Amino acid sequence: MSIAVVSPDEERRNAAILAMGECQSGPVDEYIAYSQGDDDWRQMGRRYDVVLIDLDSDSEQAIEMVDKICATGPATVMVYSARADQELVVRCMRAGAREYLAWPIDCREMALALVRAAALSSSSQRIKETKGKLLVFLGSKGGAGVTTVACNVAVSLAREYQQRTLLIDLNLPLGDAAILLGVKAQYSIASVFQNVSRLDSHLLSAMLTRHSSGLSVLAAPSDFAPTYISTGAIERLIEVALRDFEYVVVDAGTRLDMKSRDIFDESATIYLVTQAGIPELLNSRRVISMLSGEGGPKLEVILNRYDQRHRDIAEEYIAKSLTRPVDWKIPNNYVAVRRMQNTATPLVASGSQIAHAMQQLTSSVCGKPVSRHDEEERKWPRLLRRVRPSLAPQAG
Repeated sequence: MSIAVVSPDEERRNAAILAMGECQSGPVDEYIAYSQGDDDWRQMGRRYDVVLIDLDSDSEQAIEMVDKICATGPATVMVYSARADQELVVRCMRAGAREYLAWPIDCREMALALVRAAALSSSSQRIKETKGKLLVFLGSKGGAGVTTVACNVAVSLAREYQQRTLLIDLNLPLGDAAILLGVKAQYSIASVFQNVSRLDSHLLSAMLTRHSSGLSVLAAPSDFAPTYISTGAIERLIEVALRDFEYVVVDAGTRLDMKSRDIFDESATIYLVTQAGIPELLNSRRVISMLSGEGGPKLEVILNRYDQRHRDIAEEYIAKSLTRPVDWKIPNNYVAVRRMQNTATPLVASGSQIAHAMQQLTSSVCGKPVSRHDEEERKWPRLLRRVRPSLAPQAG
Protein backbone atom coordinates (compact mmCIF):
# COMPACT_ATOMS: atom_id res chain seq x y z
CA MET A 1 0.00 0.00 0.00
CA SER A 2 1.08 3.60 -0.60
CA ILE A 3 1.36 5.54 2.67
CA ALA A 4 1.96 9.15 3.74
CA VAL A 5 2.70 10.46 7.23
CA VAL A 6 1.97 14.11 8.08
CA SER A 7 3.46 15.90 11.09
CA PRO A 8 5.30 19.20 11.58
CA ASP A 9 7.11 17.60 14.55
CA GLU A 10 10.14 15.75 13.23
CA GLU A 11 10.54 13.44 16.24
CA ARG A 12 6.90 12.33 16.20
CA ARG A 13 6.97 12.00 12.41
CA ASN A 14 10.03 9.75 12.50
CA ALA A 15 8.51 7.61 15.26
CA ALA A 16 5.30 7.17 13.27
CA ILE A 17 7.26 6.20 10.15
CA LEU A 18 9.24 3.68 12.21
CA ALA A 19 6.00 2.13 13.53
CA MET A 20 4.69 1.92 9.97
CA GLY A 21 7.93 0.28 8.81
CA GLU A 22 7.55 -2.55 11.32
CA CYS A 23 4.13 -3.44 9.89
CA GLN A 24 4.72 -3.20 6.13
CA SER A 25 7.65 -3.14 3.73
CA GLY A 26 6.62 -0.45 1.24
CA PRO A 27 7.97 3.13 1.13
CA VAL A 28 6.41 5.84 3.33
CA ASP A 29 6.31 9.46 2.17
CA GLU A 30 6.53 12.20 4.78
CA TYR A 31 4.99 15.70 4.87
CA ILE A 32 6.23 18.34 7.29
CA ALA A 33 3.24 20.73 7.14
CA TYR A 34 -0.56 20.59 7.39
CA SER A 35 -1.20 23.46 5.00
CA GLN A 36 -1.10 21.90 1.55
CA GLY A 37 -3.90 23.70 -0.30
CA ASP A 38 -7.01 22.17 -1.91
CA ASP A 39 -5.20 20.84 -5.00
CA ASP A 40 -2.51 19.12 -2.93
CA TRP A 41 -5.10 17.65 -0.55
CA ARG A 42 -7.06 16.31 -3.53
CA GLN A 43 -3.94 14.70 -4.97
CA MET A 44 -3.00 13.25 -1.59
CA GLY A 45 -6.45 11.70 -1.19
CA ARG A 46 -6.05 9.97 -4.55
CA ARG A 47 -2.34 9.20 -4.54
CA TYR A 48 -2.16 7.27 -1.26
CA ASP A 49 -4.02 4.31 0.19
CA VAL A 50 -3.33 5.51 3.75
CA VAL A 51 -2.63 8.97 5.18
CA LEU A 52 -1.54 9.11 8.85
CA ILE A 53 -1.89 12.57 10.45
CA ASP A 54 -0.48 13.86 13.75
CA LEU A 55 -3.20 15.74 15.67
CA ASP A 56 -1.15 17.28 18.46
CA SER A 57 0.97 19.83 16.59
CA ASP A 58 -2.16 21.80 15.59
CA SER A 59 -5.45 19.92 16.02
CA GLU A 60 -7.59 22.46 14.13
CA GLN A 61 -5.41 22.40 11.01
CA ALA A 62 -5.09 18.63 11.27
CA ILE A 63 -8.88 18.10 11.39
CA GLU A 64 -9.34 20.48 8.45
CA MET A 65 -6.82 18.40 6.52
CA VAL A 66 -8.67 15.18 7.41
CA ASP A 67 -11.92 16.71 6.17
CA LYS A 68 -10.44 17.90 2.86
CA ILE A 69 -8.67 14.62 2.06
CA CYS A 70 -11.73 12.49 2.89
CA ALA A 71 -13.98 14.73 0.78
CA THR A 72 -11.83 14.48 -2.34
CA GLY A 73 -10.31 11.01 -2.46
CA PRO A 74 -10.65 7.34 -1.42
CA ALA A 75 -7.59 7.30 0.89
CA THR A 76 -8.04 5.83 4.37
CA VAL A 77 -7.16 8.60 6.83
CA MET A 78 -5.80 7.71 10.27
CA VAL A 79 -4.93 10.13 13.08
CA TYR A 80 -2.82 9.77 16.19
CA SER A 81 -2.69 11.76 19.43
CA ALA A 82 -1.44 11.60 23.00
CA ARG A 83 -4.77 13.08 24.15
CA ALA A 84 -7.63 10.78 25.16
CA ASP A 85 -10.17 13.48 24.35
CA GLN A 86 -13.61 12.11 23.47
CA GLU A 87 -14.70 15.33 21.75
CA LEU A 88 -11.55 15.30 19.62
CA VAL A 89 -12.22 11.68 18.66
CA VAL A 90 -15.79 12.51 17.60
CA ARG A 91 -14.65 15.50 15.52
CA CYS A 92 -12.08 13.37 13.70
CA MET A 93 -14.59 10.63 12.94
CA ARG A 94 -17.09 13.18 11.62
CA ALA A 95 -14.36 14.62 9.40
CA GLY A 96 -13.88 11.15 7.92
CA ALA A 97 -10.96 9.59 9.84
CA ARG A 98 -11.17 5.78 10.00
CA GLU A 99 -8.71 5.16 12.84
CA TYR A 100 -7.77 7.07 16.02
CA LEU A 101 -4.46 5.74 17.37
CA ALA A 102 -3.03 6.52 20.78
CA TRP A 103 0.46 7.98 21.07
CA PRO A 104 2.99 6.44 21.37
CA ILE A 105 1.77 4.18 18.58
CA ASP A 106 1.52 0.47 19.43
CA CYS A 107 2.83 -1.60 16.52
CA ARG A 108 0.13 -4.27 16.96
CA GLU A 109 -2.62 -1.63 16.80
CA MET A 110 -0.95 -0.13 13.73
CA ALA A 111 -0.80 -3.54 12.04
CA LEU A 112 -4.52 -4.15 12.66
CA ALA A 113 -5.37 -0.67 11.34
CA LEU A 114 -3.38 -1.35 8.16
CA VAL A 115 -5.18 -4.66 7.64
CA ARG A 116 -8.52 -2.83 7.83
CA ALA A 117 -7.22 -0.16 5.43
CA ALA A 118 -6.10 -2.83 2.96
CA ALA A 119 -9.60 -4.35 3.02
CA LEU A 120 -11.12 -0.94 2.30
CA SER A 121 -8.67 -0.37 -0.54
CA SER A 122 -9.56 -3.72 -2.14
CA SER A 123 -13.26 -2.92 -1.85
CA SER A 124 -12.73 0.47 -3.49
CA GLN A 125 -10.84 -1.18 -6.35
CA ARG A 126 -13.71 -3.61 -6.97
CA ILE A 127 -16.15 -0.69 -6.97
CA LYS A 128 -14.05 1.19 -9.52
CA GLU A 129 -14.23 -1.77 -11.89
CA THR A 130 -18.06 -1.70 -11.87
CA LYS A 131 -18.50 2.07 -11.99
CA GLY A 132 -21.65 3.47 -13.60
CA LYS A 133 -21.98 6.03 -16.39
CA LEU A 134 -22.20 9.77 -15.81
CA LEU A 135 -24.47 11.95 -17.99
CA VAL A 136 -24.30 15.71 -17.40
CA PHE A 137 -26.92 17.99 -18.96
CA LEU A 138 -25.70 21.56 -19.25
CA GLY A 139 -27.45 24.61 -20.68
CA SER A 140 -25.98 27.25 -22.96
CA LYS A 141 -28.33 29.79 -21.42
CA GLY A 142 -31.08 29.97 -18.81
CA GLY A 143 -34.35 28.61 -20.14
CA ALA A 144 -32.75 26.29 -22.69
CA GLY A 145 -34.76 23.33 -21.34
CA VAL A 146 -32.02 21.45 -19.47
CA THR A 147 -34.25 20.22 -16.65
CA THR A 148 -36.96 19.00 -19.01
CA VAL A 149 -34.49 16.98 -21.08
CA ALA A 150 -32.56 15.62 -18.08
CA CYS A 151 -35.72 14.54 -16.23
CA ASN A 152 -37.19 12.75 -19.23
CA VAL A 153 -33.99 10.93 -20.14
CA ALA A 154 -33.59 9.82 -16.50
CA VAL A 155 -37.20 8.59 -16.28
CA SER A 156 -36.80 6.75 -19.58
CA LEU A 157 -33.63 5.01 -18.40
CA ALA A 158 -35.37 3.86 -15.23
CA ARG A 159 -38.80 2.98 -16.64
CA GLU A 160 -38.33 1.78 -20.21
CA TYR A 161 -34.82 0.34 -19.96
CA GLN A 162 -34.92 -0.84 -16.33
CA GLN A 163 -31.59 0.77 -15.46
CA ARG A 164 -30.70 1.76 -11.89
CA THR A 165 -30.69 5.52 -12.39
CA LEU A 166 -30.11 8.53 -10.14
CA LEU A 167 -31.05 12.10 -11.08
CA ILE A 168 -29.03 14.78 -9.25
CA ASP A 169 -30.43 18.31 -9.33
CA LEU A 170 -27.41 20.63 -9.29
CA ASN A 171 -29.30 23.46 -10.93
CA LEU A 172 -28.82 25.75 -7.94
CA PRO A 173 -30.06 28.03 -6.48
CA LEU A 174 -33.52 27.25 -7.87
CA GLY A 175 -33.53 23.67 -9.17
CA ASP A 176 -37.01 22.32 -9.88
CA ALA A 177 -36.52 18.73 -11.07
CA ALA A 178 -38.53 17.41 -8.09
CA ILE A 179 -41.43 19.73 -8.97
CA LEU A 180 -41.32 18.65 -12.60
CA LEU A 181 -41.48 15.00 -11.55
CA GLY A 182 -44.11 15.54 -8.86
CA VAL A 183 -42.04 14.15 -5.96
CA LYS A 184 -41.77 15.63 -2.48
CA ALA A 185 -38.27 15.26 -1.07
CA GLN A 186 -37.59 15.00 2.66
CA TYR A 187 -33.88 15.68 2.12
CA SER A 188 -32.03 17.68 -0.53
CA ILE A 189 -28.59 17.99 -2.06
CA ALA A 190 -27.83 20.62 0.61
CA SER A 191 -28.05 17.86 3.25
CA VAL A 192 -25.53 15.81 1.30
CA PHE A 193 -23.02 18.65 1.00
CA GLN A 194 -23.35 19.43 4.71
CA ASN A 195 -22.22 15.86 5.42
CA VAL A 196 -19.88 15.34 2.48
CA SER A 197 -16.92 14.37 4.68
CA ARG A 198 -18.75 11.23 5.83
CA LEU A 199 -20.70 10.60 2.64
CA ASP A 200 -21.02 6.96 1.65
CA SER A 201 -23.56 4.74 -0.10
CA HIS A 202 -25.71 4.31 3.01
CA LEU A 203 -25.92 8.03 3.74
CA LEU A 204 -26.62 8.92 0.12
CA SER A 205 -29.37 6.30 -0.08
CA ALA A 206 -31.09 7.84 2.94
CA MET A 207 -31.17 11.24 1.21
CA LEU A 208 -32.87 10.06 -1.99
CA THR A 209 -36.51 10.26 -3.08
CA ARG A 210 -38.17 7.59 -5.24
CA HIS A 211 -40.19 8.42 -8.36
CA SER A 212 -43.00 6.15 -9.59
CA SER A 213 -40.86 5.16 -12.60
CA GLY A 214 -38.23 3.65 -10.31
CA LEU A 215 -35.94 6.66 -10.72
CA SER A 216 -34.05 7.87 -7.63
CA VAL A 217 -33.91 11.64 -7.21
CA LEU A 218 -31.54 13.85 -5.22
CA ALA A 219 -33.54 17.06 -5.19
CA ALA A 220 -32.44 20.67 -4.94
CA PRO A 221 -33.46 22.48 -1.72
CA SER A 222 -36.99 23.87 -1.58
CA ASP A 223 -35.59 27.10 -0.14
CA PHE A 224 -33.12 29.45 -1.82
CA ALA A 225 -29.80 27.58 -1.95
CA PRO A 226 -26.19 28.79 -2.10
CA THR A 227 -24.71 28.57 -5.58
CA TYR A 228 -21.09 27.92 -4.57
CA ILE A 229 -20.27 24.27 -3.97
CA SER A 230 -16.65 23.17 -3.89
CA THR A 231 -15.40 21.04 -6.75
CA GLY A 232 -14.20 18.48 -4.21
CA ALA A 233 -17.71 18.08 -2.77
CA ILE A 234 -19.23 17.59 -6.23
CA GLU A 235 -16.56 15.03 -7.11
CA ARG A 236 -17.19 13.12 -3.89
CA LEU A 237 -20.96 13.02 -4.50
CA ILE A 238 -20.54 11.75 -8.05
CA GLU A 239 -17.95 9.18 -7.00
CA VAL A 240 -20.27 7.67 -4.37
CA ALA A 241 -23.31 7.80 -6.69
CA LEU A 242 -21.50 5.92 -9.47
CA ARG A 243 -20.88 3.03 -7.09
CA ASP A 244 -24.57 2.22 -6.69
CA PHE A 245 -26.19 3.32 -9.94
CA GLU A 246 -25.76 2.22 -13.53
CA TYR A 247 -26.52 5.77 -14.69
CA VAL A 248 -26.10 9.06 -12.86
CA VAL A 249 -27.88 11.93 -14.60
CA VAL A 250 -26.89 15.45 -13.50
CA ASP A 251 -29.08 18.48 -14.17
CA ALA A 252 -26.31 21.11 -14.09
CA GLY A 253 -28.43 24.02 -15.33
CA THR A 254 -26.01 26.73 -16.45
CA ARG A 255 -23.47 26.25 -13.65
CA LEU A 256 -20.17 27.70 -14.85
CA ASP A 257 -18.15 25.46 -12.55
CA MET A 258 -19.65 22.38 -14.22
CA LYS A 259 -18.22 23.43 -17.56
CA SER A 260 -14.67 22.69 -16.44
CA ARG A 261 -13.37 19.59 -18.19
CA ASP A 262 -11.21 18.89 -15.12
CA ILE A 263 -14.23 17.69 -13.10
CA PHE A 264 -15.01 14.77 -15.40
CA ASP A 265 -12.90 12.10 -17.05
CA GLU A 266 -13.28 10.62 -20.52
CA SER A 267 -15.93 8.15 -19.34
CA ALA A 268 -18.48 10.94 -18.77
CA THR A 269 -20.76 12.47 -21.40
CA ILE A 270 -21.79 16.13 -21.33
CA TYR A 271 -24.97 17.01 -23.22
CA LEU A 272 -24.96 20.69 -24.12
CA VAL A 273 -28.58 21.83 -24.47
CA THR A 274 -29.07 24.86 -26.70
CA GLN A 275 -31.63 26.51 -28.97
CA ALA A 276 -31.58 28.14 -32.40
CA GLY A 277 -31.05 31.69 -31.12
CA ILE A 278 -28.05 34.00 -31.47
CA PRO A 279 -27.27 34.29 -27.71
CA GLU A 280 -27.63 30.52 -27.15
CA LEU A 281 -25.43 29.66 -30.14
CA LEU A 282 -22.70 32.12 -29.13
CA ASN A 283 -22.65 30.77 -25.58
CA SER A 284 -22.61 27.21 -26.90
CA ARG A 285 -19.59 27.96 -29.03
CA ARG A 286 -17.70 29.18 -25.94
CA VAL A 287 -18.59 26.05 -23.98
CA ILE A 288 -17.62 23.78 -26.87
CA SER A 289 -14.28 25.54 -27.11
CA MET A 290 -13.70 25.05 -23.38
CA LEU A 291 -14.59 21.36 -23.46
CA SER A 292 -12.73 20.46 -26.64
CA GLY A 293 -9.53 18.45 -26.47
CA GLU A 294 -8.29 14.98 -25.69
CA GLY A 295 -8.69 13.29 -22.32
CA GLY A 296 -11.88 15.10 -21.36
CA PRO A 297 -15.52 14.02 -21.34
CA LYS A 298 -17.43 13.18 -24.48
CA LEU A 299 -19.57 16.11 -25.70
CA GLU A 300 -22.88 15.93 -27.56
CA VAL A 301 -25.01 18.90 -28.63
CA ILE A 302 -28.80 18.89 -28.27
CA LEU A 303 -30.78 21.45 -30.25
CA ASN A 304 -33.94 21.86 -28.17
CA ARG A 305 -37.30 23.30 -29.30
CA TYR A 306 -36.41 22.66 -32.91
CA ASP A 307 -39.10 23.74 -35.37
CA GLN A 308 -38.44 22.66 -38.95
CA ARG A 309 -41.31 24.76 -40.33
CA HIS A 310 -40.41 28.08 -38.71
CA ARG A 311 -36.66 28.63 -38.81
CA ASP A 312 -35.20 32.10 -38.53
CA ILE A 313 -31.67 30.69 -38.60
CA ALA A 314 -30.55 28.26 -41.31
CA GLU A 315 -29.12 24.91 -40.23
CA GLU A 316 -25.87 25.65 -42.04
CA TYR A 317 -25.42 28.76 -39.88
CA ILE A 318 -26.17 26.78 -36.71
CA ALA A 319 -23.45 24.22 -37.49
CA LYS A 320 -21.02 26.99 -38.45
CA SER A 321 -21.73 28.92 -35.24
CA LEU A 322 -21.20 25.83 -33.10
CA THR A 323 -18.06 24.77 -35.05
CA ARG A 324 -19.56 21.28 -35.13
CA PRO A 325 -22.79 19.54 -36.20
CA VAL A 326 -25.76 19.10 -33.88
CA ASP A 327 -26.09 15.55 -32.51
CA TRP A 328 -29.75 15.61 -31.44
CA LYS A 329 -32.83 17.64 -32.33
CA ILE A 330 -35.80 17.74 -29.97
CA PRO A 331 -38.92 19.16 -31.65
CA ASN A 332 -40.76 22.16 -30.26
CA ASN A 333 -43.99 21.25 -28.46
CA TYR A 334 -44.99 24.00 -26.06
CA VAL A 335 -48.32 22.37 -25.16
CA ALA A 336 -46.76 19.02 -24.19
CA VAL A 337 -43.97 20.63 -22.13
CA ARG A 338 -46.41 22.92 -20.32
CA ARG A 339 -48.64 19.92 -19.58
CA MET A 340 -45.66 18.11 -18.04
CA GLN A 341 -44.85 21.12 -15.89
CA ASN A 342 -48.43 21.44 -14.67
CA THR A 343 -49.28 17.77 -14.18
CA ALA A 344 -45.86 16.25 -13.36
CA THR A 345 -46.37 13.69 -16.14
CA PRO A 346 -43.12 12.93 -17.99
CA LEU A 347 -43.08 13.59 -21.73
CA VAL A 348 -41.80 10.07 -22.39
CA ALA A 349 -45.13 8.72 -21.16
CA SER A 350 -46.88 10.24 -24.19
CA GLY A 351 -46.85 9.18 -27.83
CA SER A 352 -45.73 12.53 -29.24
CA GLN A 353 -42.82 13.28 -31.53
CA ILE A 354 -41.00 14.96 -28.65
CA ALA A 355 -41.41 11.75 -26.62
CA HIS A 356 -39.91 9.72 -29.46
CA ALA A 357 -36.95 12.11 -29.71
CA MET A 358 -36.31 11.64 -25.97
CA GLN A 359 -36.57 7.86 -26.37
CA GLN A 360 -34.08 7.85 -29.24
CA LEU A 361 -31.62 9.87 -27.15
CA THR A 362 -32.05 7.47 -24.24
CA SER A 363 -31.63 4.38 -26.40
CA SER A 364 -28.32 5.77 -27.67
CA VAL A 365 -27.16 6.28 -24.09
CA CYS A 366 -27.63 2.66 -23.06
CA GLY A 367 -27.08 1.10 -26.48
CA LYS A 368 -30.51 -0.50 -26.70
CA PRO A 369 -33.16 -0.13 -29.41
CA VAL A 370 -36.35 1.84 -28.82
CA SER A 371 -38.87 -0.57 -27.31
CA ARG A 372 -41.73 -2.00 -29.37
CA HIS A 373 -44.21 -0.27 -27.04
CA ASP A 374 -42.64 3.10 -27.83
CA GLU A 375 -42.71 2.41 -31.56
CA GLU A 376 -46.44 1.71 -31.39
CA GLU A 377 -47.02 4.94 -29.43
CA ARG A 378 -45.04 6.87 -32.03
CA LYS A 379 -47.15 5.49 -34.89
CA TRP A 380 -50.46 6.50 -33.30
CA PRO A 381 -50.35 10.22 -34.18
CA ARG A 382 -49.64 9.31 -37.83
CA LEU A 383 -52.58 6.91 -37.90
CA LEU A 384 -54.83 9.60 -36.45
CA ARG A 385 -53.87 12.06 -39.18
CA ARG A 386 -54.63 9.49 -41.88
CA VAL A 387 -58.04 8.68 -40.46
CA ARG A 388 -59.22 12.27 -40.03
CA PRO A 389 -59.96 12.98 -43.73
CA SER A 390 -62.38 10.04 -43.85
CA LEU A 391 -64.27 11.52 -40.87
CA ALA A 392 -64.95 14.80 -42.67
CA PRO A 393 -68.45 15.43 -44.07
CA GLN A 394 -68.81 14.23 -47.64
CA ALA A 395 -69.42 16.85 -50.29
CA GLY A 396 -72.85 16.91 -51.93
